[in-house]
Amino acid sequence: MKNEQGKPNRLIKEKSPYLLQHAYNPVDWHPWGEEAFEKARWEDKPVFVSIGYSTCHWCHVMERETFEDEEAARALNDSFVCVKVDREERPDIDTVYMAVCQALTGSGGWPLSVFLTPDKQPFFAGTYFPKHSLPGRIGMVELSAHIAKLWKSRRGEVLESTGKIVQALENMMAKKDAAGEPPGEDCLHRAYQSLAGRFDAQKGGFGTAPKFPTPHQLTFLLRYWKRTGEGRALKMVEKTLEAMGKGGIYDQIGFGFHRYSTDADWLLPHFEKMLYDQALMAMAFLEAFQATGKKDYAQKAEEIFTYVLRDMTSPEGGFYSAEDADSEGEEGKFYVWGLKEIRGVLGEEDAAVIEAVYNVKEKGNFLDEATRERTGTNILHLTKPPGELAAGLKMDETQLARKLEDIRGRLFAERKKRVPPYKDDKILTDWNGLMIAALAKGGRTLSKERYTEAAEKAARFILSKLTAREGRLLKRYREGSAELPAHADDYAFFIWGLVELYESTFKVEYLKKAVQLSELFLRLFWGKEDEGFYLTAADAEPLPVRPREIYDGALPSANSVAALNLLRLARMTGRSDLEEKAAGIGKAFSAEVNSQPSAYTQYLSALDFLLGPGVEVVLVGEKESPETRAILGKLHQSFTPHKVVLFKNEGNERDEAELQKLAPFTKGQKSLEGKTTAYICRNFACRAPLTEAEKILEHI
Repeated sequence: MKNEQGKPNRLIKEKSPYLLQHAYNPVDWHPWGEEAFEKARWEDKPVFVSIGYSTCHWCHVMERETFEDEEAARALNDSFVCVKVDREERPDIDTVYMAVCQALTGSGGWPLSVFLTPDKQPFFAGTYFPKHSLPGRIGMVELSAHIAKLWKSRRGEVLESTGKIVQALENMMAKKDAAGEPPGEDCLHRAYQSLAGRFDAQKGGFGTAPKFPTPHQLTFLLRYWKRTGEGRALKMVEKTLEAMGKGGIYDQIGFGFHRYSTDADWLLPHFEKMLYDQALMAMAFLEAFQATGKKDYAQKAEEIFTYVLRDMTSPEGGFYSAEDADSEGEEGKFYVWGLKEIRGVLGEEDAAVIEAVYNVKEKGNFLDEATRERTGTNILHLTKPPGELAAGLKMDETQLARKLEDIRGRLFAERKKRVPPYKDDKILTDWNGLMIAALAKGGRTLSKERYTEAAEKAARFILSKLTAREGRLLKRYREGSAELPAHADDYAFFIWGLVELYESTFKVEYLKKAVQLSELFLRLFWGKEDEGFYLTAADAEPLPVRPREIYDGALPSANSVAALNLLRLARMTGRSDLEEKAAGIGKAFSAEVNSQPSAYTQYLSALDFLLGPGVEVVLVGEKESPETRAILGKLHQSFTPHKVVLFKNEGNERDEAELQKLAPFTKGQKSLEGKTTAYICRNFACRAPLTEAEKILEHI
């Protein structure tokens, strides 16, 4: 909505879709930068910082109620210099001030509202504020007046409080207590016991509503099952994946996962779709397929990829960030269906199939999140297995599957006529790294070259468009422009993608780039006094603290992902220095991980790899030979998370030379008798080379 004068504010020059959404607010917004803080010092005003992202439902609400309102805007403009931040572009700013909010209020979330001194020191924080006060929640107009009064009349107390807050942040974020034993196998057992204790055996997932996908919990449990043979760990994974795949959290018509479920049944989602959820969920389904051989899991991964490649891929090959929950100002409107509408599209006979299969009701099954009242519309979801559904409809399962695919296509075509949710089309290096990793893993696991090709195209995009001349990564690309310094997540996640691409293609260029970026990452982000990676580079813009994290929340942490990257690269190259850095991450965060292991499940997957037994495989032969393809096909479909695989393309002198530079131990390894030959080392002991496929697989 435009302000009364119809003039844009300073955000109109930005690239961030979130900032541009606020470019016509009457609030005199500034982007984060020295100009805003210099103005605050000159005018002797505090700084109001509002942090959010383009697909955030409550960010939209606060904009409509407060930032688009002339009275509220005057209150903010009169008392503060106002700054807007896209948390997806500046996770460093978000991380620091979210920690402030959580420390001061006991909770957090977006929109995040923080009040700072002109020197960026925080003194008050909260989340959503309505225009005027409501019972239990102060309004922005009243809050602005209160803080302005404090700033003028009690400045000393405000400044004293900022010092205490920053000191607390230093203790909490910047300096970790590394005393005590590094995490060991006991952490794996305790994490499993914690997850098992919170597991919802009836509905899948962990805890009660709201329920989040958190795929790295599931991939950890798969590794725990592999290590211990604990059948319940595998059952928890399968129950959760099946429940989510059948639920309303999954878009049954267009595919892809919504952000989270507001209820315990996985029925009522928060409808936004994030790229990182698609990547992480695809990897969980792929590993479940490897572990069980069940084709349903492979199909779900393929459906996720169908959604991403259809709706979330730019012409240049990069992947867009997210799709909004709202359409035409109403959350979920794009995704829900009335029974009358379904009958109009499909006819009575096919509509009856949808009613039975997807639990469609005359009065609707979609409850408004706020009022909990039925809206007359339905979220399509499954509650019965295919065999039971087919029997009830007097079909066999194959007939039903064909019928449902035909119906799905017709409903999808009808849905395309609706006003779609807003798409955040910025391309982020870190989230693209995750999707590259997922597609590369999918390409080799499912033997689908198109997924590998999509991953390669995206990797080339990052390397050409989001890499500065000196080799450093950039954060965001949009409308032909790449900007902003990259953070630890960008390096860790993109390196992950490159490692997966190497194991899918065996193109040495990807392994070489992964090693080069890891060395750069260590140089720029590794703590000089305290081990582990900081979120920001050593030469980045200073904030009240320099954050360093290992908590695996909606996204795994950079340190957790980097630990496994470094271990895999160490085993691939024989570089013990990289393994020492990975072990250093565990030492740096030992107190945290030991105190509550289940909060660090991505890190525990790295720990599981470190504890072994590790398997290193070097295959030597012709890449396209039937023998090689057969061996790799079996290797790629097996769930062997402790292995790394190198391929020496015998006869290609350039490839051989490049691989030997990276992994000198491969120099003397040759094929025997003209056959594809495997050199296998297990738990630091190497076997005689093998040429028979079955024996190779047996020893891996």
